[in-house]
Amino acid sequence: MDTYLNPPQIFNSPPPRYADSLRKFQGISGIEKTSSDRLWATWYGGGLTEDNGNYVLLTTSPDNGETWSDVKLILDPGDDVRAYDPCLWNDPTGRLWLFWAQGYQNHTDASAGVWAITTDNPQEEDPEWSTPKRLCDGIMMNKPTVLSSGEWLLSSATWFTEGSSTVYASSDKGTTWQKRGAANVPVKDERSCDEHMIVERNDGSLWMLIRTNYGIGESTSTDKGYTWTTATPSSIQHLTSRVFIRRLNSGKLLLVKHGAMDQRLEDRSHLTAYLSSDDGHSWSNGFILDDRVGISYPDGFQSDDNAITITYDFDRRGEMEILMTRFTEEDILLGKYISEKSLQRKLINKATGENESNKEH
Repeated sequence: MDTYLNPPQIFNSPPPRYADSLRKFQGISGIEKTSSDRLWATWYGGGLTEDNGNYVLLTTSPDNGETWSDVKLILDPGDDVRAYDPCLWNDPTGRLWLFWAQGYQNHTDASAGVWAITTDNPQEEDPEWSTPKRLCDGIMMNKPTVLSSGEWLLSSATWFTEGSSTVYASSDKGTTWQKRGAANVPVKDERSCDEHMIVERNDGSLWMLIRTNYGIGESTSTDKGYTWTTATPSSIQHLTSRVFIRRLNSGKLLLVKHGAMDQRLEDRSHLTAYLSSDDGHSWSNGFILDDRVGISYPDGFQSDDNAITITYDFDRRGEMEILMTRFTEEDILLGKYISEKSLQRKLINKATGENESNKEH
């Protein structure tokens, strides 16, 4: 059997070789909250960059992000396979999912697949996790979407290929996933890593945002994801990097991106939050979460008290920090942190390994 199809080793007590002091690269984080004040955060690291030395890490906070544990769990598929692009999701039943991609170093390799483990008791500090399971082909980056019909949609991509912005669906609470449809970025040179996200609009249509070489492509579906319009450039300007979009408890959409709506930055800086009251047709003024160069890949959730938490990485080969910030809709509209719930640049994890690659960046 090809080694990419083997489940990774799971280390609940990571050996010394995975110590923060030895890790020389890390980034691409995800975050989720359980029914209590416990948070979970994930990212990947290892190796010198995005390569076959990569493995997935998981840590937890018992106090809503005020303090964070040492690394609780490592998923490592071995030296010739990489585990990367992890994602955390608390599903409607209260079960916590940890998804990740697993394959060889080549980003266009057909071996890449979406894997997952789950736990039914994520409020515990050391929960019992299920056996790793490969769900489908491709690479997943963002949380699934629950439709008003009750179906779950999962976005998975085979990067840089035709029709790669694929959607898988589950009608049995994640027991099985079936390929439903896909959107296509029609021009080959405009394709990138997809990293597509889906929201269901109030009229029942689905809106997909796709990472492209020109920034953000968008596609829509009016049949629950079976068919999609050809992706076209969005009016939302962006550099080639991941964004985060999610519907909030208020019904508004939250978008976190780099820079102003009409601005394509030259670097990954000025991570900014926006609100939309009309399903993405117009947006509020932006609220800058972090203006430094080298910040990227936002992911987040909104808790029952309406506080919004976003995680992101900073300087993947230098400072190697995994961070979080917390704010409210009011903070966004006023353009500053004013809520008692607010939390800025909270450190989740920092790696301190050194090598020549770090020094160059």
